[in-house]
Amino acid sequence: MRILLVGINYAPDLIGVAKYNTELCESLAAAGHEVRVVTAPPYYPEWNIPQAHRSWFYRSETINNVSVERAPIYVPQNPTGTRRLVHHVSFALTSAWPIISESLRWRPDVIFSVAPSLMSAALAAWIARRTGAFSWLHVQDFEVDAAFDLGILSNRRLRNRMVAIESAILRSFDCVSTISPQMLDRLAHKGVAPERIREFRNWTDIDQISPGEGSTSFRKELHLEDHFVGLYSGTMSNKQGLDLIIQAARQLELSDPTVRFVLSGEGPHKATLQDMAADLTNVQFLGLQPDDRFTDLLRTADFHLIPQKAEAADLVLPSKLGGIFATGRPVIAMSRPDTGLANEVAGAGLVVAPGDTAALADAVRLLASDHGLCCSLGKGARSIALARWDKTTILASLEQTLVRSVELRKTAAHLPLSSQPRAIRIE
Repeated sequence: MRILLVGINYAPDLIGVAKYNTELCESLAAAGHEVRVVTAPPYYPEWNIPQAHRSWFYRSETINNVSVERAPIYVPQNPTGTRRLVHHVSFALTSAWPIISESLRWRPDVIFSVAPSLMSAALAAWIARRTGAFSWLHVQDFEVDAAFDLGILSNRRLRNRMVAIESAILRSFDCVSTISPQMLDRLAHKGVAPERIREFRNWTDIDQISPGEGSTSFRKELHLEDHFVGLYSGTMSNKQGLDLIIQAARQLELSDPTVRFVLSGEGPHKATLQDMAADLTNVQFLGLQPDDRFTDLLRTADFHLIPQKAEAADLVLPSKLGGIFATGRPVIAMSRPDTGLANEVAGAGLVVAPGDTAALADAVRLLASDHGLCCSLGKGARSIALARWDKTTILASLEQTLVRSVELRKTAAHLPLSSQPRAIRIE
């Protein structure tokens, strides 16, 4: 089976959508399929292209048996709303040539597009219809809703136009998947036919990331051996609401001196957070950690933090949850009780209202004072990881679905026109 993936993020970027695009393609290649990728140079989460990849020329390489074509792209140093739009438009424009070229010359059986970036998905669906490929769109987050709900963009007329375009793109694919039940409901609300919708969760390697001991190299390096440690690891941007952690740390600094917070990662909001915490002794920052130290970092935590602004509810399910659950540590999530995040955390942690710094501080105090509760929630987290986030199970299921979809498409192509199905149902 020939598979062409179109997505703006790919290795060597380490986190977010890049990680899942890369692992998906490498898994399919390892299973014997031919896989090619059209993507951008690495830039995330720093929003900065490394010197070795800075070029306005197309570049090709092979990474772990996957052929990767990189299209030049505009990356803003300060990703404001307008600049983000230009960023995505630039990828839609520059990726057009390799998408068309690969589709016409190579004739993939599947064109698999990942949002972000939704703008490039329109061409992917169009060319799939004209070459007979099965088209699949995977939605990691709802870019349009997030941009306006979080205040990154605000023009009402622009939103109406973008929502209409988004709906047309979503409905143009043979199959549309996303990562949580609540996001599946949103797809249906946007007009995608139920028989075309499928849940395709993010995953974690539950064998590689296991509970282990809490006495890690990071505890020694950061002098945290005798402290109760809360960890946030991931992108530091506007939608996470990370300033709430700083505010909670300020409340806890004097009253609970054994509590420490570690924020690890990169992103456009990091410098602001560092300024906010400059006078605090219970907050420490780390950079983005490489794969060979990431498990050690996760095990450093006594509890993990998932802050989230209320406006971001059900626009995305944080992909870091899988790794957190796999470590067998409890989670404190900031979310309304009826959201996908709250449902996912049930039995593995505590949920507090978004924006309620006092409630966040109280939740930290509760875990710090109740070792039995921490152990119970940690066991629940590990059980959830085994049941819902297993990499091998999830990727094998997707491969089987892709194979079955291509077989159905080829069978339908040999039927009389009146007998061909209007849509291929994904079971």
